[in-house]
Amino acid sequence: MATLTLGAADLVRRRGLRRMRTVALSLLVLAAIIYVATLHRGGGWAYLNAASEAAMVGALADWFAVTALFRHPLGLPIPHTAIVPTRKDSLAESLEQFVTENFLSEDVVAEKMRTAQVSRRVGEWLADGNHAERIVAEGARTVGAALPRLGDEDVAAFVRGSLLPRFVKEPLSPIAGHFVQSVVEDGAHHALFDLLMVEAYDWLADNRELLADVVGPRAPRWSPQWVDRLVIDRIHREALAWLGDVRDNQSHPARKAVDRLLGQLADDLQHDPEMMERFEAWKARMLTHPDMGNSLTAVWDAMRTALIGSINDPTSTLRVRGVKVLHDLGHRLQEDEALRGKVDARAAEAVGYVVRTYGTEIVSVISDTIERWDGREAAARIELHVGRDLQFIRINGTVVGALVGLAIHTLSQLL
Repeated sequence: MATLTLGAADLVRRRGLRRMRTVALSLLVLAAIIYVATLHRGGGWAYLNAASEAAMVGALADWFAVTALFRHPLGLPIPHTAIVPTRKDSLAESLEQFVTENFLSEDVVAEKMRTAQVSRRVGEWLADGNHAERIVAEGARTVGAALPRLGDEDVAAFVRGSLLPRFVKEPLSPIAGHFVQSVVEDGAHHALFDLLMVEAYDWLADNRELLADVVGPRAPRWSPQWVDRLVIDRIHREALAWLGDVRDNQSHPARKAVDRLLGQLADDLQHDPEMMERFEAWKARMLTHPDMGNSLTAVWDAMRTALIGSINDPTSTLRVRGVKVLHDLGHRLQEDEALRGKVDARAAEAVGYVVRTYGTEIVSVISDTIERWDGREAAARIELHVGRDLQFIRINGTVVGALVGLAIHTLSQLL
């Protein structure tokens, strides 16, 4: 056997191979002893002699067959022996083709993914024990180690050298228009508008004097002050009443006017050349402003500092929320059959794509690895894995040969 670097598992395999070789050889020796002991004896000994003779023939024939796979029997260069060392490359190509056609085909892998219930198993794993906590902790450790390595200079260079110039060149007007259109169609801006109305009403209710300071100087000089106060009070009441009506009435004309304004803006950003040009010019002025890079870098630095603090604190809202999200996902994957179906279908599509796109490269590892092996090394490695089972061929050959020899001798005597 070629010299190999053997791991613990290979050492166990080698001991098993040697043990089975000893068993097979012992049966051959036993058959030879019985043959010599019963030679030229009559009566019932003749049957035993015939059986032992046939057992030796079967044992030697199967020894030759098994040995010929890995080396030349007795070192003799007999044709069609040492098959693995001399034909390892063609065997590797055949094995690669077999695996590709029968195991790593897109249909087989995708069907296996669909029936393996991967999503249910993932859900059970996430919902069980502290697995979600472990995932969040490992993710936090990884992110916590990576974030400090992103220095301000690197981020600033990326923002100024790549990010901002790319956005300046990229037409963003259609994207912004589509975004505004989606917001209007979904009514996502209503909550923000409600908040603005609530805050405007409360601010105006608490700042009557500020309104008086703004409106008072614009009153006519000949107007008495008590008249000015009456006018200001009336303006204040009417403004509060209008804001309260807009705040409380979801069908108020002002709300519909805002919807129409945003809808028209979304359409103009996507189809009106003049509006699109104005938006792109405004975007370019904003992004090319000298302070824009510094501002984005400062925002990034603040976000990074806050993020590092959150992920390093096991009790932070971010980590607690992450654990809860994973727990909830685990329970949903167990209980929501529709969600499981979607996840399994997407997983099958993803694996199918990988197999379809990279399957050839994946399977080529087999032939590439075996081709790098020396012929004797390849034979030694393969024999370690299958040699023990092949010794059963020798054992069976000895036993079957003895039974066949006994049957033939018995039939000969009867005839």
